[in-house]
Amino acid sequence: MSSNTLSKPASAPEPGGFEADRSADSLGGAARAYVARVRGGDLGALPAILGIVALSLLFFALRPETFLTPRNMANLADQAAPIIILAMGLVFILLLGDIDLSAGVVSGVCGSVMAKLLADTGAPWYVAVLAALVTGAAIGLFTGSLVALIGIPSFVVTLALFLGFQGVTLRLIGQGGTVPVRDEVISALSDRNVPVALGWVLALVVIALFAALQLNRWRVQRAKGLAHQPLAVVLVRIGVIALVVVLVTAVLSVDRAPAAGVVLAGIPYAIPLIVLLLLLLTFVLSRTSFGRHVYAVGGNTEAARRAGINVTKIRVSVFVIGLTLAAVSGIVAAARLGSVAPGSGGGNTLLYAVGAAVIGGTSLFGGRGRVRDAVLGGLVIAIIANGLGLLGTEAYLNYIITGGVLLLAASVDALARRRAAATGH
Repeated sequence: MSSNTLSKPASAPEPGGFEADRSADSLGGAARAYVARVRGGDLGALPAILGIVALSLLFFALRPETFLTPRNMANLADQAAPIIILAMGLVFILLLGDIDLSAGVVSGVCGSVMAKLLADTGAPWYVAVLAALVTGAAIGLFTGSLVALIGIPSFVVTLALFLGFQGVTLRLIGQGGTVPVRDEVISALSDRNVPVALGWVLALVVIALFAALQLNRWRVQRAKGLAHQPLAVVLVRIGVIALVVVLVTAVLSVDRAPAAGVVLAGIPYAIPLIVLLLLLLTFVLSRTSFGRHVYAVGGNTEAARRAGINVTKIRVSVFVIGLTLAAVSGIVAAARLGSVAPGSGGGNTLLYAVGAAVIGGTSLFGGRGRVRDAVLGGLVIAIIANGLGLLGTEAYLNYIITGGVLLLAASVDALARRRAAATGH
């Protein structure tokens, strides 16, 4: 699966979508530098962003009365959350050029552990959630050890675990059975909303925090004489993020109750959870030595080993992180469905999560990707499923179209790498 030893070393990219360029000393210069990078094969998140815009415009044109309504936007966030969180974990694994085919069914196992503790023992929600997270981390440690210590290819290990853990879920739940999830705190992840006033406060906090981090990074780079972007570019980026956050908050703050006399407004709790994970995991990858080591190992394993990086530790760690996030995904999915079944986490769950990461810009060959890719790609996947559902299309079209989008994303990734190699990027 991996071509790490053949690729050149990679380093952690700067967050925000544009790399610093010494020649980009003005807004126009930064724009020209960005165009040059795109032409050189450094597409970043551009394909995913264009996909989100194009698909949104298409489904809005076909279903203007339903697609962009506040109610459907809330449904879209609810549908996308489990896939996005699962894809966030897979980004860490894909960065090394590895793969985890068992991540989807592991999310089902962890969801089953939580549901059984809640239903059978009456355990508090935090005990059940902690047990699910520990289960995910333990499975990740086991999987990573088989891959990194014994040397079994990740494809083979996780394919075997994909089959085996389906049996574990079946044993926990029982043939044809389901375990309800009725805990109010867990259910709130899907069917409750942040109060409107608090939602606006959180939105302003996110904007202020993002602006402070961006401006501080620009100030430090400028003071130390390092390569930095023009202040105008930083301000434009802050403005774009602020506009998106304000628009999302405004749309979801509208009362979307289907019947009079009932108020249903506010941001679904799944969104703050995703934002929190995005900030935390982005910090880990871009601002810690661990994150730099992950990119180094993904770019060139042998060079990283000779530089003194403990490659075995890094490989085990990414599986622990990935499958702990799979447990979080299983918890959110159980909250959304209100139960856990033997097939939870199976089917197309893993394929959608891998597709989300790749569509967002994470390379299957390792060394390139960001946590935000999971969010952008997950939105593409969710928009396709949501829009086709509103159109009433048959299920087979959903599979064909989603598979086509994933194939297109993988093709773009391969062509971009070839272009980057040809231009020396």
